Amino acid sequence: MNSPAYPPMIVMGVSGSGKSTVGRLLAEKLGSVFIDGDDLHPTSNKEKMAAGHPLNDVDRTPWLAIIGDELSRSAQAGAPAIIACSALKRSYRDLLRGHEPSTIFIHLRGTADLIQHRLDERSHEYMPPTLLTSQLTTLEALGSDEAAIEVNVSLSPEDIVTQVATELSTM
Repeated sequence: MNSPAYPPMIVMGVSGSGKSTVGRLLAEKLGSVFIDGDDLHPTSNKEKMAAGHPLNDVDRTPWLAIIGDELSRSAQAGAPAIIACSALKRSYRDLLRGHEPSTIFIHLRGTADLIQHRLDERSHEYMPPTLLTSQLTTLEALGSDEAAIEVNVSLSPEDIVTQVATELSTM
């Protein structure tokens, strides 16, 4: 089997930034598998968020380990996955890279107003729009030593995918 054209990726950002939409489209464009990290949350995390309480590091660590295992397993199988995951803190991204060092982060950035508008316009199983502020507070900027691409979410999902694919081809 030929080696994959791209390493595993995390499409990251706060809730409402478009992680799942962009991740699905990017996986389709690159011929990769898409996994929505929301589907990997333990029930206790979903219940906590549904009640309007933000997750803490203790809540997130087992979830991130599951995602890290998926990154590693997919890379070892020769079919690197693209996973939607908030990955808000450097320590979370370090944990994920600990499972699969070749992981690239695609950070979807946008203004608080734009993302809040998107959240207000949608219904999510367990992520109420009121948790955006806690996510923005938790979000840590990518370091210059992190393999990442940053994209503004004011672009259409298709334009975001085109920009990411272009930047990936130069990495």
